[in-house]
Amino acid sequence: MAAMQKRGKSGTAGRRPIEKAAGRRAAANAGSTAGDVLLAPSVPPPGEGKRGEQGYLAYLLRQAHAASRLSMERALAELGVTSPQFVVLTMLKAYPGLSGADLARVALLTPQTVSVIIRNLERDGAIRKTPHPVHGRVLQWTLTGHGTALLEKCRHIAQAQERRLAAGLDARSEQIVRQWLSKIATDLQDS
Repeated sequence: MAAMQKRGKSGTAGRRPIEKAAGRRAAANAGSTAGDVLLAPSVPPPGEGKRGEQGYLAYLLRQAHAASRLSMERALAELGVTSPQFVVLTMLKAYPGLSGADLARVALLTPQTVSVIIRNLERDGAIRKTPHPVHGRVLQWTLTGHGTALLEKCRHIAQAQERRLAAGLDARSEQIVRQWLSKIATDLQDS
């Protein structure tokens, strides 16, 4: 408690903004020798250094996925839909009657996450369940009229995102990127 009082109410007294700290690090590191303690260098923005063309492919894929997902999340927020919910709606449109376990596999989500998504989409009237005709304990999920309309609104947003992702690529280059990404998924799925 005494330490908190010395530093101030929030515990942040004496701290400097990040930009100033980065400048101090650069200045401190510039004149250092082997025996000096070095401060961490500032991290470059995406597209530079190891976060750019010098980086590992797997890291660059993850970085691109994170940026794409964040952009999609922000765009879908106006509809009150998350990216994983959009994926589930998309998969149910493409493959009606999937079980929760099947949805988890095709949507690349955990069964627990899909369970929450299903509960929320059902509560909102976007999907409905029916028992499997042979295996009665298995529930099959399909879109409702409301779910189909919601998916169409989401698709409109997703198409704008797709255009943004493909900007600067001609049709052949886009096809090569799609083939490459698909090949990665199929080649690495069993490893």
